[in-house]
Amino acid sequence: MKTLCLSLGMLLLIACCCNATPQAQQYNTGPVECCLNFSSFVIPKKYVSEIEKTHHSCMLKGFIVKTVKGRSICFKESVPWVLEAYNQMQNPEGSGQQQ
Repeated sequence: MKTLCLSLGMLLLIACCCNATPQAQQYNTGPVECCLNFSSFVIPKKYVSEIEKTHHSCMLKGFIVKTVKGRSICFKESVPWVLEAYNQMQNPEGSGQQQ
């Protein structure tokens, strides 16, 4: 009987601990893509299909550049070419005036 109570108690404790999640991800409705490493090279604009900012819950802020081949590469927010390309993609009618 003692073994049964101990086993049930341990099972209950494990179930409670496994259900605990950090508050930032508790209300998340989908996968969040964060950057841990940042690249420093330049990707030609013809190979960039999409640029998005990292999620606000990510510790390291930056841009995620998706290439036409489907790769995702992280860059810091301070990289000038990424910031310029991001702004052009957000405001496509103004991008033709600068070229």
